Amino acid sequence: MIRIAYVSTYPPRRCGLATFTEHLRQSIDGVRGPSDGDRVIVLYNESDGDDAYRHNPAYWPLPAQNRAAYAEMAKRVNESDIDVVLLQHEFGIFGGEAGEYILDFIAALNKPLVTTFHTVFADPPLPYRPIQEKIAAASDAIIVMNRQAIPYLVKAFGLPEEKIVYIPHGAPGPSSENRDSLRRRLGFSGRKVMLTFGLLSRGKGIESVLAALPGVVRKVPEALYVIAGQTHPEVKKREGEAYREELKSLIHRLGLERHVHMEDRYFSEEELIDYLTACDLYVTPYPGMQQITSGTLAYAVGVGRPVVSTPYEHARDLLQGCEELLLPYGDTTAWEERLGQLLADEAALKRWEEKVRQIGANTHWPRVGEQHVALFARMCDAKRGEVKTIGTVSH
Repeated sequence: MIRIAYVSTYPPRRCGLATFTEHLRQSIDGVRGPSDGDRVIVLYNESDGDDAYRHNPAYWPLPAQNRAAYAEMAKRVNESDIDVVLLQHEFGIFGGEAGEYILDFIAALNKPLVTTFHTVFADPPLPYRPIQEKIAAASDAIIVMNRQAIPYLVKAFGLPEEKIVYIPHGAPGPSSENRDSLRRRLGFSGRKVMLTFGLLSRGKGIESVLAALPGVVRKVPEALYVIAGQTHPEVKKREGEAYREELKSLIHRLGLERHVHMEDRYFSEEELIDYLTACDLYVTPYPGMQQITSGTLAYAVGVGRPVVSTPYEHARDLLQGCEELLLPYGDTTAWEERLGQLLADEAALKRWEEKVRQIGANTHWPRVGEQHVALFARMCDAKRGEVKTIGTVSH
């Protein structure tokens, strides 16, 4: 059995990457069985401490801002019986400018390295470019969660295409609870519910949906827009709840109090799945068109909910064949018309639901776990000289 060292943040830390890695680990264990030899190299901030990880032998805590600790951790991995290191890469979780400290770990590592890039740029800017280029060069295989990321990496860094493997962002399936029962329990009965969830910040584009909502309500008086989630902790440090208060003021100004519900709290995984299963439409109105991966979009599609979104990178890739659901950011008239049309037409919602559910079936965690296990097996074969390339690329 292949022994894996995962490098990432990890619960109980509340962070998308931590949750992703926990589910990925569970999905891999579900395919090949759990392994006592696996380890999680957990990035943590020294201000938070490592108490949650220190007493469990499966966790090897790594203080993110301690540069010397990175090479020391690589030495520990080298001296272990770990077979492959799976690095979840996001610039912000590692110490140094643009997370450069992770390069010390990679330089000292002599085990096979697979890197999942959670951020990929069409034209990588400084200071990110040289760091990502070095990580890519040192990796035996690279996983991306958006097919468009493959040509971006090939062009930016001159990588061989066969080194890059597309595996979609994992997602859960719908809640097992009856949907009508869920809607009653959540207070959605008799309403046409649009949902946005995730850590609140200005980059979510929520105000653009609010601008379109008065026109939607005129057509669908029972429309309700649910905005679920706490303010992003980094945003809260910088500006407190200023953005949330601005949204509340806009809701009041537009007379939308009966049609918008903001839930300012942390949502467990089970609650998110319940809310997604119970809503009529999931909405991602992001203004940043370069967003290569969106965990919230992956979850909505995995649960099989119709989505209305701006055409950012991940939405264009994941919702291929559903281009009618992609609308320009800030085009209030287009959003007003499409949201009103869909919420008023139950048959159309059902058709889109079926189409999205078919896309989502390929993103469920067990399938994602299978693809990772297959990649590791190909890597081991390649190391033994049985095959010439690491991965197969889906287009």
